[in-house]
Amino acid sequence: MAGLLCATSAWAASDSSTTVVIDAGHGGFDRGGIPGQRIAEKEMTLEVAQRLKKVLAAAGYRVIMTRENDVFVPLGTRVAIANSYRNAIFVCVHFNSAKRAGADGIETYFYSRDSLPLASAVHHFVAGGAPSPNRGVRRRGYYVLRKARVPAVLVECGFLTNPTEATYIQKSSYRQKLAEEIAAGIRERSNVRSSTSSTAVATIPLQPYIDQTKVSSSKRSRSKHSRKRSSKSSKKKKKKSTKSAGAEANVTSAKREG
Repeated sequence: MAGLLCATSAWAASDSSTTVVIDAGHGGFDRGGIPGQRIAEKEMTLEVAQRLKKVLAAAGYRVIMTRENDVFVPLGTRVAIANSYRNAIFVCVHFNSAKRAGADGIETYFYSRDSLPLASAVHHFVAGGAPSPNRGVRRRGYYVLRKARVPAVLVECGFLTNPTEATYIQKSSYRQKLAEEIAAGIRERSNVRSSTSSTAVATIPLQPYIDQTKVSSSKRSRSKHSRKRSSKSSKKKKKKSTKSAGAEANVTSAKREG
């Protein structure tokens, strides 16, 4: 990690016109995570975001924060801030949560095709530098990604509901490491290349990704159809049961059960 801090002059030379908008997830009344979660996600995201700001500012980047303290900023405002700067990139810092304590790993989200190189680079460094499983890069229509007109990513830096990962995340040294790895991804995003590219082989591969914009829609559709089929089946069973009961008891009151 020392190499990252020693290369600040190179960063500034290549990215002096780039504005990085950092969005610390949640804040204020929005703790983030799931009900009953012990560690507040909003605190960890702000901590990493503030460290990331220092690393990038020292390297010569212009850095804008969507929030500097424990306040709630509406999603529309966060995106508007990112969209208001020329040559900007938008990096949203989050941590994952799950009801299953064993869920773990690092994952990075993007939406527009122009954001994939940034997502690939950030994920390459964060997942590569973390002692956690690599959950991959995913395309998903989160509001802050879908509405951004600049390259935008959302990086989930581990599960606060996983005892092992939560232990790492609560250490200031680890949060510093996360900030430096995200910064490395920002610096190297222009070096991401597809394996089929005719240019020189780069150190950062263009990541394959799971398109959850389609999967989620399909799942919702199947779920709706399943509920409809289940409802129809339940009604048919009720009617059949009612008719049988009425025939056996020879009473007209069985209609109430239909």
